[in-house]
Amino acid sequence: MDVIINKIYQLTSNIRAFELVSADTTALPEFEAGAHIDIHLKNGLIRQYSLANCCSETHRYVIGVLQDEHSRGGSRCIHTEYKEGDRLTIGEPRNLFEIHPETKEAVLFAGGIGITPIISMAYRLRQQQIPFELHYFVRSHEMIAFYGNLVEHFAGKVHFHIQDQPETQCKMNQVLKAFSTTRHLYVCGPTGFMQFVMDSAAQAGWSTGQLHQEHFVAQQIDQSENEMFTIEVLGSDRKIEVHSHQTATQALLENGFDVPVSCEQGICGTCITRVISGTPDHRDVFMTDEEHCLNNQFTPCCSRAKSKTLVIDLA
Repeated sequence: MDVIINKIYQLTSNIRAFELVSADTTALPEFEAGAHIDIHLKNGLIRQYSLANCCSETHRYVIGVLQDEHSRGGSRCIHTEYKEGDRLTIGEPRNLFEIHPETKEAVLFAGGIGITPIISMAYRLRQQQIPFELHYFVRSHEMIAFYGNLVEHFAGKVHFHIQDQPETQCKMNQVLKAFSTTRHLYVCGPTGFMQFVMDSAAQAGWSTGQLHQEHFVAQQIDQSENEMFTIEVLGSDRKIEVHSHQTATQALLENGFDVPVSCEQGICGTCITRVISGTPDHRDVFMTDEEHCLNNQFTPCCSRAKSKTLVIDLA
């Protein structure tokens, strides 16, 4: 669907918020806190951005975009090639980071740009009158995104932990010590930051069912030991070799097979493909450990094979 960039806000030196409204003035599709949208950029890339506004709003979507110096072209494009009034094509909201239905109390952790889905959760929890506290970690005060919204709407609930201000250091053992089966933790931010929070919670006795995280990028895997494997497509007599330097998606596309892709990092789940036989080497962060153990589907954009051959179904 098409939307218009209604407003652009400079939140920090390298983070902008984009307010998107319907191109035909109708209400936008509903979403729940933690959802994201696919944005189809003019350079041909598709990127996912979390919705940062309250899910009760149907007249707009708000996304926050970090202009990452290591960008593969997505954030750079939206920062430099778009202005207010421009049209964008987006997908309907999808949610891989929902608020657990048994949440009676919540602890929210955000690192840097990870505040985007977390602030939407804060709005939703406040709306549902569910007690929560929000801990936001940044390197400096100038790097706090959505600062005005946070202090205006969540005074007393939001805690800023600023790296260059030692007095704001978070005492994780105190924050995490009070836990129960109905208290849930949500975290979003850089991979190392999320792992620190998850490890701290596990050490404090939290169960895995209470811990929820949102990934912006997949974990980096050493590709130097990739081995070639073969893909057979059900209903076809073709045997497609996937070389060590390419992904299964690339090999399939080069051989004329249509595979839907979006993030190309194993985050979004767009390309999940049914596996008939063989053992995948799962490298995505979309599926659960339990789903990986079934070995009946895989993400060809990043995952490979432990067996010499994978038979897949593209129907």
